[in-house]
Amino acid sequence: MINYKDLGLVNTRDMFAKAMKGNYAIPAFNFNNMEQLQAIIQACVETESPVILQVSKGARSYANQTLLRYLAQGAVEYAREIGGGDKVIPICLHLDHGDSFETCKSCIEFGFSSVMIDGSSKPFAENIAETKKVVDFAHQFDVTVEGELGVLAGVEDDVQAEEHTYTRPEEVQAFLAGTSVDSLAISIGTSHGAYKFKPGTNPKIRLDILAEIEQKIPGFPIVLHGSSSVPQDIVAQINSFGGKLKDAIGIGEDQLREAAKSAVCKINIDSDGRLAMTGAIRKVFAEKPAEFDPRKYLGPARDALKELYKHKCINVLGSAGHAFDK
Repeated sequence: MINYKDLGLVNTRDMFAKAMKGNYAIPAFNFNNMEQLQAIIQACVETESPVILQVSKGARSYANQTLLRYLAQGAVEYAREIGGGDKVIPICLHLDHGDSFETCKSCIEFGFSSVMIDGSSKPFAENIAETKKVVDFAHQFDVTVEGELGVLAGVEDDVQAEEHTYTRPEEVQAFLAGTSVDSLAISIGTSHGAYKFKPGTNPKIRLDILAEIEQKIPGFPIVLHGSSSVPQDIVAQINSFGGKLKDAIGIGEDQLREAAKSAVCKINIDSDGRLAMTGAIRKVFAEKPAEFDPRKYLGPARDALKELYKHKCINVLGSAGHAFDK
């Protein structure tokens, strides 16, 4: 058993309390490799933003759970090193879309400070039962737990669904009472993946449902998944260098900023980062076809990702400057 505190990590409890007080959202950025992790830490140190490092089940399979644990521990020391001081930005290591009690338990034992158990596709009573089982185990070690009500459409790693099922506000109180989760992921119109909505549409998140949920559970931390905006300049860059992302659009950043001023205190962003890195790599390959040194294309990809995430922290989530809030 590895305790996350020994790795220098924090759970989400204080993060979320401060975010709700300050009307901003914590960035939850997914990573699978070293370059992504470097970009996340650089962006958040430079903007003085707290951060949640997210690992999906697919990422654990790709990168290996032991290596991920040491990467997360290294991230804390890296943040200290490039921050140039004694203070370290708050860093949480979170399991994204845990599919079972066993997966959540394994992550907790490997040093994760927060886990999500996603029982949203199951009947309401089964979702409560499985979530409660994870909470009971996690809270023994002061690990925070995120549950989910409602289903997001789209595809991301092992998570996929054809249609949205909006969160029903009338269910949230019973879910919280039955599970004792620390935060709740809801479905109000965001979507997984890069191909979220059809071109020509004007996708809107259901802020009215969010407001109704807030009334039911005032002061409780809310999470938004599938919140990439699929920047059209990056899509154009990818396509100009041989890509074929013709019908990729996402949620407007102005809507996410509005949501971040509410009880939404964690916003998940993954696809935008994948797009930024892909655009930078394609550019190198197109302009320098003889290049074969991974550092020469992964380096620019890392830099592009850092700039994107700095923008998210400053202009979308509002988390910049809040790392050391009292």
